[in-house]
Amino acid sequence: MFESLIGLAAIIALFVIISRQQSRIGLIERELGALRSLVLSGAVLPAARPAEQPQADAKPAEAITAEVASPPVADDAGAEAPAAQAAAAAGEVVSGPWAKDEAPPPAAEPAAGPAEAAQPAKAARQTDVETALGTRWAVWVGGIALALGGLFLIRYTIEAGIFGPGVRLTMAGILGLVLVGGGEFIRRTGFKVPVQGAAGAYIPAILTAAGAFILFGTVYAAYGIYGFIGPALAFALLGVIGVATIAASLVHGLALAGIGLIGAMATPALVSSQAPNPWALFVYLAIVLAATAAIARLRDWKALVAAAFVGTGLWTILYMANTPAANLSAILFIDAATLAVLAFVWLGARGAEAESAGGFDWPSIAPAIFVGLSALGLSVDPAFTVAGDALAGAALLAAMLAVALYRPRALPLLHAAGLVTAMIYLGIIPPTSIGSDIVGGSLGVDGQPVVVSDQLTRNIGVGLGLLFIAAGFWAARQWVATARIRSASWVAWAVIAPLVVLTALWFTFGNLDRDFLYAAVAALLVVTFAAGGEWIARAEEPPLKGDGAVSFALGGAAIAALLMLHMAFGSGWTTVLVGAAAVVPALATRWRSYPVLGWISVGAVVATLARVAYDPTIVGAASLSTTPVFNWLLPGYGVPALAFGFAAWQLARTTNGRPRLAMEAGAALFALLTLAILVRHAMHGGVLDTGTVTLAEQAIYTLIALGAGAILVAIDRRSPSSVMRYGSMAVGVLSVAFVAVRHFVVLNPLFTDESTGTIPVFNLLFLAYLLPAVAAGALALYVRDKRPRWYAAMLALVASLLAFAYATLSVRRLFKGEFIGLWSGLGQVETYTYSALWLAIGVALLTAGVWLKSQVLRVASAALIAIAVLKVFLFDMSELEGVLRALSFIGLGAVLIGIGLFYQRLLTRAAKEKAEQAETIG
Repeated sequence: MFESLIGLAAIIALFVIISRQQSRIGLIERELGALRSLVLSGAVLPAARPAEQPQADAKPAEAITAEVASPPVADDAGAEAPAAQAAAAAGEVVSGPWAKDEAPPPAAEPAAGPAEAAQPAKAARQTDVETALGTRWAVWVGGIALALGGLFLIRYTIEAGIFGPGVRLTMAGILGLVLVGGGEFIRRTGFKVPVQGAAGAYIPAILTAAGAFILFGTVYAAYGIYGFIGPALAFALLGVIGVATIAASLVHGLALAGIGLIGAMATPALVSSQAPNPWALFVYLAIVLAATAAIARLRDWKALVAAAFVGTGLWTILYMANTPAANLSAILFIDAATLAVLAFVWLGARGAEAESAGGFDWPSIAPAIFVGLSALGLSVDPAFTVAGDALAGAALLAAMLAVALYRPRALPLLHAAGLVTAMIYLGIIPPTSIGSDIVGGSLGVDGQPVVVSDQLTRNIGVGLGLLFIAAGFWAARQWVATARIRSASWVAWAVIAPLVVLTALWFTFGNLDRDFLYAAVAALLVVTFAAGGEWIARAEEPPLKGDGAVSFALGGAAIAALLMLHMAFGSGWTTVLVGAAAVVPALATRWRSYPVLGWISVGAVVATLARVAYDPTIVGAASLSTTPVFNWLLPGYGVPALAFGFAAWQLARTTNGRPRLAMEAGAALFALLTLAILVRHAMHGGVLDTGTVTLAEQAIYTLIALGAGAILVAIDRRSPSSVMRYGSMAVGVLSVAFVAVRHFVVLNPLFTDESTGTIPVFNLLFLAYLLPAVAAGALALYVRDKRPRWYAAMLALVASLLAFAYATLSVRRLFKGEFIGLWSGLGQVETYTYSALWLAIGVALLTAGVWLKSQVLRVASAALIAIAVLKVFLFDMSELEGVLRALSFIGLGAVLIGIGLFYQRLLTRAAKEKAEQAETIG
């Protein structure tokens, strides 16, 4: 077996040698091509300075080729390139890992034309299969083979019984040290990567990694397999190897740092103890984390430091989840160490320019997540909260805010702290819960509050809320002119966290019906947020612009005002006052042109709509008076309608943007709702919800749909939008469909014999037919020349049919009373009245059609008169007797003659006007 290993190593070495020779031949060919291109282009190579001439002569041919044929490429580590250039200028040999497909920085670059220089540079950048096999793959496979060879050698000696365990481990350790020393020797003796594209095969780093791998295995075998050393010494040795490997990455590259970090983080799992000491674990993790962050900062290796934070965080969460009696002090220590490393090591000494710039440091996401989870566990896990240690979680949240203030690029800490605070205090609201074992992974709703709802919880909530407000507004003012997103983020959590805490404490400790103490706190938040927004706005550039930070502050003030109204007043007054509050931000636009003010008014519309949808009776069905009109429905719907209308009027004179259109829509909608809901209340004896869909309810829906169609048309006229255009037509068509199916057929009282009400005029027929007729007719007039002709004609036809149905059914009600079912029969006077009514309506439609120049109305008039003629000749002739039959025919004849005379005069006048126009033209 040993001989076969030697043969395999010889074959690999021979393959590497042949590949390197072939690569050198290829490089010489490229060099000749590059020199030929330079000669043909007439370019002159810069002469080397005398002090540099010996070094230039001593360079191998392939290095000269790489310098001539390839342009300089910057190293991934920004700090290495200047150091390499400085060393080259001083005459020192430069060595070190370069990025993939990258050559060492050249000392001089020949001047050549763009076309001539591009061709050799392109050829030098091409990495063929031969170069890959002969350089990178061979070196990497060789390094892996060395590492495995050391382990296999130990195994062979075990199987053959040649050496004892101590000798085998000593030999393995010597092999590891030899490989590490060999890598350092090769690096110090001037190793360079001469082949373009072979930088990934940096041999010193490969040898060092193989040696570190063997040393890790040797120490672990000495501890875990043979028991030569104890856990403390094994732990220390493995940690030293890991940290040393990470430190060696300063000269050997990022890959070696990753290997060292993996070994260092795996060490606590490899070394076990009968009595584990959390302090030893976390002190060790803190040392590894600090060393890794310091090295990563020198090379700006973000991935490395992020991995170190993740490893430390995972160990912390695993300890908290799996240890029955976790040591609180040790947990706080490692969390504090994590924040300290982030603030003072990784983000330290980066200069004021880096901190003042916008954006954030993405490796900070890892400590934000894990420290936040740790704070959440300390705050909600019964093992900690029962003992009163919820203060520790609050202290961690405060520390996260402090670090985010001190290092503004650590913005993820702010978001994590805010989110954890919200989760904690939403979890104290019965019966919701975020789980009693958050760190154990069991999330769910168990009907019990997670956090102990006591005085400590309340005090911590108050303290965290004040801390978020103070830190948030101060930081927002500091960064509002230079880092808008950062400033807005601080204000957002300065608003969200206190509001969540206040709401949770109110639900848990307060009186949900009416609580003036919490209402006073909400009012104080309104003043604080509004004043803070104004304070921030004065620091903007230009001042008082009202950007994102100011918008969050004023939006928070609006939400706090909504909470205040709900805490201090009953349901009825809350609805009225929330609607009326839309006037306040609209009036504020007289002094400040903040864009958010108009949208706060729109938010009042949305809040009022939500409140009305939750309880259409405003004060509850049991408390709603049965008195028509003058009840809670009138102010509950009417006051918001007036307030929205006034806000729209005010916004039209100041900001005049989309919020103004939304306020107009809200005003029109609530005006329609006021009328519809009052009619429904009056028609149903003070009961709004009967449990079944009636004609009155359907009429309300129709009115709302027609009103919404008009609102959408108005908005589209002021701010054209295809959504508004087609949406308005879709709402109109839907309204017509409901009218045709439900008003005329399904819910028609002529077929259902439903009660039409006891009031003579304001009854079900008024609500279900006359009001929709007026609404449809008004909408038809409004959309003329604004929508397609068929749409306006459809609405006009429906309006005519609804008016005809109202008139006909009203006559029926006049003769039959409250119930007008068809099966109750027809009287002679009633039959005659229908004929007279239809003729009168036909004449009215004809007059309106001529006056409005509407062909649809004239056609509807002709159709209705034709129906009246057929009724008289086919029905009245057989059903009526005596004077009624005579009057029916006399009336019909008089009307038809009058219509004829009317049309004759109309046509005569039209012909006369046409002749006069012809004479004028002639």
